[in-house]
Amino acid sequence: MRTRTERRERLVPHTVDGETLLVTEEYALEVPVPPRDWDHIVLTGALAVVAIGLGIVIVWSTSSIGDLLVRTDVLKPIAYAAATGFSLGWMVCMALEWLARYDPARIKRPRTAGHVFLAADMAAVCVHGWIADSLKVGIIGAVLSAGAKGLYTLVLDHQAAPLDARTQQWVAIKRGEVGSRLALGAVRRQLTRVESRAAAEEAALRTAPDPDPDPADPSEGSPDATVLTLPPIAVTTKDAVRIAWDSGLRDPEAVRKYVSEAQGRAAPPDTVNRYLRDLKAGA
Repeated sequence: MRTRTERRERLVPHTVDGETLLVTEEYALEVPVPPRDWDHIVLTGALAVVAIGLGIVIVWSTSSIGDLLVRTDVLKPIAYAAATGFSLGWMVCMALEWLARYDPARIKRPRTAGHVFLAADMAAVCVHGWIADSLKVGIIGAVLSAGAKGLYTLVLDHQAAPLDARTQQWVAIKRGEVGSRLALGAVRRQLTRVESRAAAEEAALRTAPDPDPDPADPSEGSPDATVLTLPPIAVTTKDAVRIAWDSGLRDPEAVRKYVSEAQGRAAPPDTVNRYLRDLKAGA
């Protein structure tokens, strides 16, 4: 068994003048060297070959299709930028295949879409070879794209360990639970924004008090005849419903009547009922 020497540190007691403290001390340790993981090395090499092949295919396809589009009097930057879409389309689908490699149901759509994009890419390369009076070269370029896609599919099938039926169902259930949590979080944020806008609109449409009220009639016992009567503080529908709830009211009609009296106007029944449902859910 092969070993290697590693330098490590440890705390040791050291005494000076009768006082002992912990200090660090370096020491050498022989640790075993694990054997080479040839499976991982071979897989890494295969992925490197696939990546290099995909790079060559992108350059070849972009060059061929870009030259084909330039023949239609399109500006070169625009033509070559559009040409990359043919290759990038099926390569994005390949990335989605990799992410869904443990789910046979989810991998079908990106794989089918990838085949469609690949067919379009190969057809465009062949058309360019035909127009350039070199159909054989166009067919070879199309075969290169198909070969890169085939190599990737083989590596993906080798890497994706199949799951048994029960484990697959367990994964689907857990994915659904997490997805539901994410969806509910987004819905709650959306409802909060809508509710805030609704409250702002209600506050804006609410009748505001007179900015310059007339002074109150002085009374005989009033110490200061210039004191003004302050208008009551307006409450929102949500606050009024919560006050009624905290006061023990549970009947929707009674709560709506209380909210109408608190705001000085008829409260919308739907809004009152929605706030009551929220309070019941949080109780």
